[in-house]
Order: sequence, then structure tokens, then C-alpha cells
Amino acid sequence: MRQAIFSFTIAILATTGCSKPAVTVPTTAPTTSTDKPVSGPFTDQELKQFAALNPIDTHTHFYQSSPAFMAMLQRLNLHVIDILVTHTPDQKELETEKSQALEFVHSSEGRAILCTTFNPFPYAQPGFFRKTIGQINRDFDHGAIAVKIWKNIGEQVRDAKGDYVMPDDPVFEPIYKDITAHNKTLIAHVADPNTIWEAPNKDAADYSYYTAHPEWYMYNRPKAPSKEAILVARDHLLEKNPNLRVVGAHLGSMEADFAQLSRHLDRYPNFAVDVAARMPYIVMRPRVDIINFINKYQDRLIYATDNGLASNANAADVAQRLEKSYAFDWRFLATSDTLVYRGHTVRGLALPLPILQKLYHRNAVQWFPGVVSDSN
Repeated sequence: MRQAIFSFTIAILATTGCSKPAVTVPTTAPTTSTDKPVSGPFTDQELKQFAALNPIDTHTHFYQSSPAFMAMLQRLNLHVIDILVTHTPDQKELETEKSQALEFVHSSEGRAILCTTFNPFPYAQPGFFRKTIGQINRDFDHGAIAVKIWKNIGEQVRDAKGDYVMPDDPVFEPIYKDITAHNKTLIAHVADPNTIWEAPNKDAADYSYYTAHPEWYMYNRPKAPSKEAILVARDHLLEKNPNLRVVGAHLGSMEADFAQLSRHLDRYPNFAVDVAARMPYIVMRPRVDIINFINKYQDRLIYATDNGLASNANAADVAQRLEKSYAFDWRFLATSDTLVYRGHTVRGLALPLPILQKLYHRNAVQWFPGVVSDSN
């Protein structure tokens, strides 16, 4: 489900990130830049330019089939990866979600494809990994191209002693080996933003999100691992499985520290990150710094949103809202237009076309084989 958009503090804005190589700031002219703030849905000309990228959103949660919503995907020439998430130990809930997602995928006329997941809560039961691998392989047979592990590993699932089960627990290793053997991709969303390890702050934009989900709030919780400990376990997974493609969701959960993110991308060649629900951290960074970062890691960054469509939502309204968000992201990445974001005036990055093609399409094809058919 779609995460809350996180607030920005002076500390985040002041964080120093990637190294600053002596590069010429790239320019491109998909549209004419303007000093007047631009907003709203795509213009006809913008839509033509966006659609020409054959864009792929690699992180969505769409669980409803709707003609209005499908028309939006068609108009934007947009392909998506529809991701399952295990919210609770209830296997029936996961199966219901899978049924809704598959209905969406099958009605999308090839514009959506499934990323499956598994229920980690019964990890200690006899035959867990065999049963789980069987379920995953059946999903592969039905077209799934990836598997997601979620933050419940590291933040919810516990062993008999009350210790939290981590992403590199040996019980999951056969599953990772199976994903590798099938040439599929692991999406890893482990560890949440820093806020959940900090004292409650009612002024934080995401405060209500965690009060509504206390199972994800780790501050002062007995035996709770630190965020860093969870990421170290994720890194151990990368080291033990060098042939497994791993995409770290949400900038690899390192959104507030681009220097840390850079070190990870340098160290682990089997690791890429999506930008789902973390575009704010990109938008609010100094313009030259983020251009240099994207230029350096242009093969390891994948466009994604974390957009969602619940089974009971008004699909037409959601489609209109999401088109505006896709338009904002594109304007920020592709043009030098003036934009207003959460009260801040920012200028688009005007990334060159070859980098835009990687962010929106080629990197997704590279890191998620099968995401689109050869004809797309």
C-alpha cells in the first residue's frame, strides 16, 4: 500500500550525499522551460514525450480492474509491476490480495505483471521453505517475475525467544536460491524510514501512519533491532547471493543518506534501487548534487512510485490523481520547468534523453527480465 510522504528536516536538507565529480550539468529540451510554475496533468505535448519513453513503474499496488483506470494506463503508455504484500499472518488475506492483483494483471492487456510474495510468519513450521518455494514457483508459472520481502521481516516476525527474525536468517536462504535459479528478481523493502526508531513527533508528516500501525513502530520496543542492524542483515543477503538480482525498494531504505546509498551501489553490483515513494528526498536535494548522483548511478536507479488502487477505491478519481503525480515526476526529471513542491519552488533537472530512457525503461528491463514483452 502506498506509504506516507515523509517530511523534510534541516538535517535531511543538509545531508551531504554522493561525491561531486567534475561533470557538465546535462541539459535536454523535451519541453520549453518556463519560470511560471507548472502543475496539473500532462499537456498533449508532454504526454507525447512521456509516452515515447515506454515508461515502466516498477512498484505499484493495484488491486482493482476498472475501465477508467485501464484507460489511464493506455493513455500514458504505462507498464507496471503489481506487487503483493503480506500484511498479517493470515494466509487467506494474502490469497485474496493475490486474486485481486491477478484480475488486474489479466485485464490490463499486457500492461501489468505480477511480483509475488510469501508469508514469513510461519517460518518455524516444519516444511516451511518447501511449501513456500512451491507457492512461489506456481506464481512464476503464472507469470510472476519477482518476489518481494517486506518490513515484517526485521520488524514483526519473532522467534520463540522474542528475537526478531532478520532478512539473512538461514531459513530464507533456500528461497533466495530458488529465485536465483529461476532468473527472477528479489525486491527488498526492509527497514522503514528513520522516524520509527525516533521519539514520537506529532509534527511529523508520517506520525498518524505509525500510530495507526503500532506494529511497525520500533522506538523503545524491547529487543527491537536498529535500522542499521536490519540493513546489515540485508547486506549479508546480498553477499551470500551474489548472483541474485536485488532491487532495494524506496532507495534501499537509505533515503536520508545518499553517501551511504552511494557506498552500497559501489560495493554490491547485484543491487539496484527504486525511487518508489522517495521522490521527495530527490526533489529536495540541491539540484547539482542530485544531477551528479543520477549521472553516476544512471544504470542502478529505477523509476517507481508505490502508487496504489484499493479494491474499494473510486478508480476514476485515483486515475486522475495519479496522472498528475506521474506528470510532476516527469517534469522534474525531464524539463527545466519551475515547479512547486510542498511549498518549495524547485527547478526541473532536465536530464538528457539517454538517462531518462534508462530511468523509465531500460533499467527496469535489465533488472526485471520479462517486465515487458519483446514487442513493447
